[in-house]
Amino acid sequence: MRAQVLDDAPLAGLNSLGVAARARRLVVLDDPSALAEALAATAGFGERLVLGGGSNILFAGDFDGAVLLVRTRGRRLVPFADEARLIAAAGESWDELVDWSLSQGYAGLENLAMIPGSCGAAAIQNIGAYGLELADRFDSLLATDLEKGTTREFSLEDCRFGYRDSVFKQPGGDRWLIQELRLRVGGCPPVLEYADLRHRFPSDAPTPDAARIADAVRAIRRAKLPDPRLLGNAGSFFKNPVVDELRAAELRRREPAMPLFQAPDAHGQPRFKVPAGWLIERCGWKGCRRGDAGIHAEHALVLVNHGRASGAELLALARDIQASVASRYGIALEPEPRIVGDGA
Repeated sequence: MRAQVLDDAPLAGLNSLGVAARARRLVVLDDPSALAEALAATAGFGERLVLGGGSNILFAGDFDGAVLLVRTRGRRLVPFADEARLIAAAGESWDELVDWSLSQGYAGLENLAMIPGSCGAAAIQNIGAYGLELADRFDSLLATDLEKGTTREFSLEDCRFGYRDSVFKQPGGDRWLIQELRLRVGGCPPVLEYADLRHRFPSDAPTPDAARIADAVRAIRRAKLPDPRLLGNAGSFFKNPVVDELRAAELRRREPAMPLFQAPDAHGQPRFKVPAGWLIERCGWKGCRRGDAGIHAEHALVLVNHGRASGAELLALARDIQASVASRYGIALEPEPRIVGDGA
């Protein structure tokens, strides 16, 4: 199968914010056997950008390079004992993979239901929700070096997962094209520590099965987050900042009502997560709208495109929010989506 190639390609339908932008070249990879051809087709166009579901990217302008759109499919389970390895191509829909795993009788991913995007992007971002991160179910992955054309396996340690972070988001990490993701499923006790789930499944009630937990997660997400098919958005736009114990105490003295959640670092040192949405709301941004660029009326952490907002307009709004929070609280908010084409 040959890779599909399109020059001066529109990107509005390939990002969940619905931002209009163009790429100098777009190459669609839907068959792993066409990878060498796809890499050749992107050579000589400057920067390469690997794109999956487009749910974690903001095109602040046109992309003067080559986009490699990963649409590879394929999934399988390799059972052993009461567990299994779930193996998925990078282009598989993450949410569909969660559903399929549950339908095959394997629990473990239910807390991550309804997260948009592809499986490859899920690993890059170390997606997480409702008390679980992808790293908690990770086994390994295969990735190809776009510069050398070589493929290698990455272990859990190799990926250096962090809060919405991995080696693939760090300097030089964007040269890797994830091809296959491998997860551990089955034999996983339910994770119900998150407040919204505790409310639905109190500890004195019968333990819910994985399907019920997934249904609850979907209901919670629908109540909190807009559907990008109806209102352009990239989910939570900013990471929740993490501060040390001294800074947390200072913030609590200034704002006694500020919610702080324990988030010890890898060495067990006390750290505290500050809800970015709370900070943004306290700064008066919730529901704000500038033309078609805005902040969701129900969730201050979600930037939305009400129709025809440009990426530059959304980025300008995001930067004003960052400046506002930094001025009031001395906290630097970090965007979750990758920002492309802003000239930086």
